[in-house]
Amino acid sequence: MTASHLTELKQQEREIWSTGDYGAIARDMFWEVGPRIVKRVGVSPGDLVLDVACGTGNAAIRAAQAGGRVTGVDLTPELLDAGREVATEAGVEVQWVEGDAEALPFPDHSFDIVVSTFGCMFAPRHQLAARELARVLRPGGRLGICSWAPDSSIADMMRTLMSVLPEAPEATQPPPLWGSEDHVRALFEESGIELECEAERLEFRHGSVEDALQTYETVWGPFIKARELLEAESRWPALRNDLAAVLERHNTATDGTLAYAGEYLTVVGQRRG
Repeated sequence: MTASHLTELKQQEREIWSTGDYGAIARDMFWEVGPRIVKRVGVSPGDLVLDVACGTGNAAIRAAQAGGRVTGVDLTPELLDAGREVATEAGVEVQWVEGDAEALPFPDHSFDIVVSTFGCMFAPRHQLAARELARVLRPGGRLGICSWAPDSSIADMMRTLMSVLPEAPEATQPPPLWGSEDHVRALFEESGIELECEAERLEFRHGSVEDALQTYETVWGPFIKARELLEAESRWPALRNDLAAVLERHNTATDGTLAYAGEYLTVVGQRRG
């Protein structure tokens, strides 16, 4: 993969995640994961905490509420702006830094705790991202990562959307691989970080499949971008039907509403001293 291809890919990622209102999606669907991972890694007052690909601060804000001295880093400045607003509303201080999970702008061994909730998984080169997470973690420090499982409903929707988005260059890897325990253990095999993995899930509810799609296609960046690409060619209705089929396949409700789970892998580790 050439440098120009990589630059173009990351610009596309910025555009996708800055479109719509990811903060609203995060609060409505994923927000409870932040306190879960903060509790799992045991953030204590005074801990130096880094939230990688922090989005609007799901974990960062919770870590600050637990007394951590927190930095959130993300590739998309619009998400950082939204995170600042949420942090202000929560009455906590977080340092927000624009940066790339594959090249974190921090010295070696800078943090006591490094976390990422559905964030670093979107870095295209997984080995580089894993290496950076390990590099900035001090000896004895703790790591916490949450990633969608490859067979989860969210990963199923990702694959459907990515089938129409520009093809990723060679040498990149699909995000849901981070939700595979074998893959993550291979990424950190030589890092000196001892890992524990646990499958977890979120429960999502909507009035109907149609209600869910109406929300996603107007608020959630990847859905909006796919719609923009396909509407001019009258191809959006077909993809929308495919997405509806994904939701129906995962739907456990029997009363006409939509209830589905989002399965994800939680990885918690400690770097050997």
